[in-house]
Amino acid sequence: MHYAFVINGRHDKAFIEDEVKSQLEDVSIDYEIYKTDSEGDATRFVKIYCDFHPDDEVCFVACGGTGTLSEVVNGVVGFRNKSVALLAYGSGNNFTLSFPGRNFRSVKDMLEGELVKSDVIKCNNDYSINVINMGFDSMAAFYGARYILEGKDKPYLRGTLRSIILNRFNHYRIIVDGEKMSRGTTMFCTIANASYYGQNYKCAPYARIDDGHMDVEVNRSTSLLTFALMYRYFKDGHHVENAFCRRRMKFKNARHVEVSSKSLIYLCVDGELVASRHFDINLIDKAVTLRLPVKRED
Repeated sequence: MHYAFVINGRHDKAFIEDEVKSQLEDVSIDYEIYKTDSEGDATRFVKIYCDFHPDDEVCFVACGGTGTLSEVVNGVVGFRNKSVALLAYGSGNNFTLSFPGRNFRSVKDMLEGELVKSDVIKCNNDYSINVINMGFDSMAAFYGARYILEGKDKPYLRGTLRSIILNRFNHYRIIVDGEKMSRGTTMFCTIANASYYGQNYKCAPYARIDDGHMDVEVNRSTSLLTFALMYRYFKDGHHVENAFCRRRMKFKNARHVEVSSKSLIYLCVDGELVASRHFDINLIDKAVTLRLPVKRED
């Protein structure tokens, strides 16, 4: 088995390479290290590597956050004898929260771990292994990214506050396995393969990466007061069972989702913004082999 460590090359992530190299000194494996230099570079590297080594057994180790993991997954889909692991160095590491008891910072634990087949969600031409979201929360990410470019402090807090005020009423047409789930305006919608997104919000408490369906949740628009009352339930993942929240949302397990709008939709695919007026979203069973770290008992 060959291991290709794909390291997020952003200047503020320079420490990752040093830490990974330090851990590699204590193991004996066949490996190489590749540092990304721009957005999408991890996907390009993995695809080219797989094209040139179609039959080799290779584990691509994403060293970064959920975004780096997503880029590696996008490169691997469709290739044989390839697996994906994660050394989590992101700000939230949302994907790892779906797997308690596992150390996603340990090379040794990764090597001693288990292989599992994971579903992925295909969204137009992109793949998601974690969560797709749209509505006020994706617009909060949009504004936050813009505030960063403008040099504003607390960009994501600013973006969230702006989006809560301006983007709670979205005109989406959402069709889930042939059933129209959008009625009136939509505040936000999540389409989940795993359980967490954003700042560690448990948006899909029952989602599993290998259960053969997506967990789709459509929340209709509400007043600011109602949203404030619902907030704590969404944070902890109790909204699905809470009667107050359930009256304002629809939930469905699904294989296919179609989203459209007359206006441009900014949708987050594993935290990365994608814009279109139409999204065709499908689950692909067992599309990626994941190497999860060994699970330790408390």
